[in-house]
Formats: sequence, structure tokens, C-alpha cells
Amino acid sequence: MSQLATLPRALSNLPWLVLITIAAIGVFGLVVLFSAAGGSMTPWAVNQGVRFGVFFLGMILLARITPDRWAAIAWPAYIIILVLLFAVEALGKIGGGSQRWLDFGILRLQPSEMMKPGIVLVLARFYSRLPPAYLRSIHAIWPAMAMIALPVGLVILQPDLGTALMIMFSGVTVMFMAGLPLWLFLGAGGLVAAALPIVFSMLHDYQKNRILIFLDPDSDPLGAGYHISQSKIAIGSGGLFGKGFMHGTQSHLEYLPEMHTDFAFATMAEEWGLIGGVLLILGFATVLGWGWRVSLAAENRFDRLLAGGLVSTIFFYVCINLMMVMGLAPVVGIPLPLISYGGSAMMTVMLMIGMLLSIDQNIKKHSSR
Repeated sequence: MSQLATLPRALSNLPWLVLITIAAIGVFGLVVLFSAAGGSMTPWAVNQGVRFGVFFLGMILLARITPDRWAAIAWPAYIIILVLLFAVEALGKIGGGSQRWLDFGILRLQPSEMMKPGIVLVLARFYSRLPPAYLRSIHAIWPAMAMIALPVGLVILQPDLGTALMIMFSGVTVMFMAGLPLWLFLGAGGLVAAALPIVFSMLHDYQKNRILIFLDPDSDPLGAGYHISQSKIAIGSGGLFGKGFMHGTQSHLEYLPEMHTDFAFATMAEEWGLIGGVLLILGFATVLGWGWRVSLAAENRFDRLLAGGLVSTIFFYVCINLMMVMGLAPVVGIPLPLISYGGSAMMTVMLMIGMLLSIDQNIKKHSSR
């Protein structure tokens, strides 16, 4: 009875402005997918809507989990996801030229997506237990680098350069927030810059083409540069107010590839214009701003690192996708959260928001005492 009595109070403590914003973004995503399918709920909007409803409910339920529970499962979760990445190499389903998924019949899972919050969780646990005196020693560096390098290497083999980079960015962000010396990051950046020619030579041909097209978009507008050229045309032709709902030509005439996944923002911008794009970005900014406030208000080191790493990862999702569709970054296959069609990415983002909610609820619980 006491737990039932506390349930309404727990619901009242939830950040409802953030939840309403997330729901609005998700519904707007369904509208975009409905239009992309030519005014049909199938094949994308209905599946996305069911997923969103299930994951949204799960996200709210995750708010009831205390942060110390997340700390307790950090290592087991990381190891399980790592095992799943090895399983992808042995048993993974091939699609679109990549081997990224495990097919369980009713569920097709992309373990590399789960590693994005997984690497944040395990590094937050690692640095929360590391004595401050060790932060400037090798003991603070090599274990974290190994924890990042192993999944990054496995994901690159799939091959999925975009997801590998996001896992690396998320892990390095936690290392930076933990207080590691600045010279380490500057030195690592210098080494990466020096190794770029070697790394470039090891990339697959399609990955090299994406980088070359990013540097010179007009060199092959009907070949390797077709995606980004059509995306920029769709976004630019939307103007200030857009062409109107269901009146996008690039998407409806099928000039725009991947209009329901990686380039969903371009599909939206053509019909809703700059105003629609700005409102969507403001929605994401509302969620991200709340996440940063949760990180700053967290009462212990683990909570701060976990919240900061999670909100940074969501930021990387949004930032990389928007830069990609606008031609400001190479096309690396990063979806736009809650807008692009796909279950694994949506589940990952909602999981991260649920973890942020649990930290937020823990802060409010202690502040009310």
C-alpha cells in the first residue's frame, strides 16, 4: 500500500515539460514517416508508433530505478553487450552490405547501438571508484582506452564507422569529464591527426568516397554524392515555411534516398521549412538542456559522469545527423533520434533518457528530505 501511495507523488515529480517535448518529437516523427510513405501508415509510421509507445512507457518505468542499481549492473551490461558484438561477427545478419544485427525472430537487435550507453555506464563506474590521486597516472588511462578500443574495433569490422566514432566520442567525453589532464587529449588528437592518412588507406572504398564527396560535393553529384546533393536540395527548397504537408517533391518523387531513416530531417525540412527545422531543434535543445542540468545537480561522481555522458551521446546523435544531412559532415549513417525510422536507435535513446530520469528523480528525492 505504501508503494501505491508513493506512485502519484513519483509521477508528479517527473519533468513533464521534458516528457511532453519528447512525446511531441516522437509524434512529429510519425507525421514525417506518414508523409514519406505517400500518406500511408504502413510500412513505417505504424511500426514506429508502436515502438515509441512501448519505449516511452519503459522510459518512465526506468525512472523508478535508483542510480546505484545502474552502477551495480555497469560491468555485467558492458560484458554482455561485448559478447553480443562478438556474436555479430560470428552469427550476425547482413543487410545493406554490413553485418550489424542479431536476428532473434521477433526482434532484430543492433548491439553496437547498445554500446553507446554501455560505454558511458562502465566508464562512469570506473572513474567514480578511481581515487582522485590516480587521475594523472597511467592507471586512469589504459583501462579506459582498452574499454573503448575493444568495442570500437569490433564495430569497425561490421563495418560501421559512424557508430564506432560515436562510441569513441562518448567514451572520451566521460574521460574528459572525469578530470583527466588536458595534455592527454591534445596529444591523442595530434596522434590521430598524424595517423589519418594510414586510417584513410584502411577504409572501405565506399567510406573513402563519403569523405572525398564531403570535401568536394560536386565531384560526383549523380554517383557517390547523390545522397547529400538531394538532401541539400530538399532542405533548401523548403524555404522558410516549407512546401506544405504531403507536398515534398524530393521525397514523394523518390529523388531523396533513405528519406525515412538517415535523411528524415531533409524529408521534414522540405515540407515544413526552416520554421519546422528550428522548432524541432528547439525541442531537442529542451531535452538536452534538462539533461545537462541533471548532470550539474547530481550529488555524487558516478551520477554526474553518467548523466553528462548520456546527454553528450544524445547530443552527438542530433549534431552528427544534422551536420550530415546539411553537408557539413561525411555521411556516416547516424539516425536522428525519435524521427528516423528504426527500433534499435530509438530503444537506445529512450533507455538513455530513462537513465537520466532515474538520476533526476534521485536528486529530487534527496532534496525533499
